[in-house]
Amino acid sequence: MNTEGPTALAASLPAPRTAPEPPPGPGRAPRGGFLAKAFGVTAVLSAAGSGLGLLRDLLLARYFGANQGTDAFLVAWTVPETAAPLLIEDAMSFLMVPAFALALVLREEDPDAPDPVRQVVRATLPWLLLALSGLSLTVALGAPQLVTLLAPGLHDPALAVTCTRITAVTVLPFGVAGYLAAALRAHHRFTAPAGIYVAYNLGILAVLLTGQAYLGVRSAALGVAVGSLLMAGLLVVPFLRRLREGGGAGRGRRKSSDTPKALVLMPLALLPIASFTLTRQSQVFVERYLGSALPPGTISHLNYAAKVSQLAMTAGILIVTVTFPLVARALAAGDLTAARDRVEKDLGQAAAVVLLGTSFLMACAPSVVALLFQRGAFGPQDTEATAEVIRVYSFGLPAQALIGVMIRPYFSLRPVVRTADDPRTEPGGRRLLDWYPVGAMLLGLAVTVTVGLLTTGRFGALGIAAGNAAGITTTAALLLHGLVLRGIPLRLRRVLGGHGRLVGAAAGATVLGTAAAGLSADPLLATLLGGLTVALAFAALGAVLGAREVRGPVLAARRVVSPPRTPSLRTPPTAADEGKRPHGH
Repeated sequence: MNTEGPTALAASLPAPRTAPEPPPGPGRAPRGGFLAKAFGVTAVLSAAGSGLGLLRDLLLARYFGANQGTDAFLVAWTVPETAAPLLIEDAMSFLMVPAFALALVLREEDPDAPDPVRQVVRATLPWLLLALSGLSLTVALGAPQLVTLLAPGLHDPALAVTCTRITAVTVLPFGVAGYLAAALRAHHRFTAPAGIYVAYNLGILAVLLTGQAYLGVRSAALGVAVGSLLMAGLLVVPFLRRLREGGGAGRGRRKSSDTPKALVLMPLALLPIASFTLTRQSQVFVERYLGSALPPGTISHLNYAAKVSQLAMTAGILIVTVTFPLVARALAAGDLTAARDRVEKDLGQAAAVVLLGTSFLMACAPSVVALLFQRGAFGPQDTEATAEVIRVYSFGLPAQALIGVMIRPYFSLRPVVRTADDPRTEPGGRRLLDWYPVGAMLLGLAVTVTVGLLTTGRFGALGIAAGNAAGITTTAALLLHGLVLRGIPLRLRRVLGGHGRLVGAAAGATVLGTAAAGLSADPLLATLLGGLTVALAFAALGAVLGAREVRGPVLAARRVVSPPRTPSLRTPPTAADEGKRPHGH
């Protein structure tokens, strides 16, 4: 067990910097206004991607319902579901955003040295392409064994094998898209990376709409492959443009006596990150495995519930998507205080957004599912089953969001690319701490499996969802402690106190929203009544309880609705003026 604590790790990092934040520009940290604009662009495009993804799920439900065919496709969809977090949003981002952030810091320190960003690309991209190509081929060839492992009780394994071989194509373009998106975000370019899921879902929809009558559910698998290619293609030109920015005429012209800082690739740093992401994704494997032994349609109910539940988490993750490059840059510069402040703010803001969405889902799940899915082959029984799973899933949503916030700075403290003279490149006991998130995730997964096995026989899909929520909450609690051990001095009492106020506001909003949603049998009206009640109750209770993440926006909204009166410009009369007035008036 490693006994080195935050103090020992902080001593090994570069000295903190206190220089003022520079203006926006290539390779420079942005100002607050730029962050707001970046978040707005990211939110709009991500919302568009989520909307298209929801339309995709609506069409899947309409065309294929919840039966053994959709179960077979969803088992095959495990491949892109696993590849997406590993290669786009999570592992690839954890690896490459800190690496490019360090390269940009070095570029600013020594503008005449060979471009460090190009050094990073030469050191990482070739082996990545080779590894991804081999992995994609392995998945395609091993599709029969993979389907048997994931869902041994599946009713149509042959269809699942065919769909799995089609979706295996996604591994290579997903990895390329994740790599290019990480590089662009480190350069504070967010528009193209935020649009990748728009391209992805447009590809799926195009193939699904044109091919479902002839190919059946195979058209969805083919659409996933086409969409993944569109994702990667969208980012190539913006990436090449950023790469050319650092290759100015002055690059590499330096005195022979000067030695630039060499960047070193640390291959072993890949293992904890990849292991954590795969272990986290194993919760889906557990659900598929347990659900395959239940009646047909159970896996589909779990999938639709997960898709709707994740919408509540999207905005919280968007916050850290935009701020992660700032955290990585602060850690690359050795400024632990700035990193801590940013992480604490992210934890609070993400919790507020996700808890608001959680309250809405718990209050309005039946009407939301009926409004979205209940048509075609998706009947009232499917609506009821999916809504019940959503409500159980929702208990784990805040933990999912908090893990997304915490794991990024955790892995940034020991990036995969470092300078040769960085003390973190030396071997030592701290490497055990690199595996702490994997251990936390394994313990959480053990809770998921245990709860699932104990409850699935009696409660069916609800037992699987309960295991998911219990396991991910266990992992979040362990990671909160692990982030302090890692070296970021979080003020835990302050963080937990703020979250407690938010949970109180969410609980009250859920009760009131459930009552309001029950006033109407019409799904649209019930959703509107429940959603409006949840939003108003959460804002009011959060402000009363003193939650900073709620009180600030509430006060800002009040200033917009009723701006303060402009003080009169008349100069008040002086004593001399009073004396000059005629008496008797």
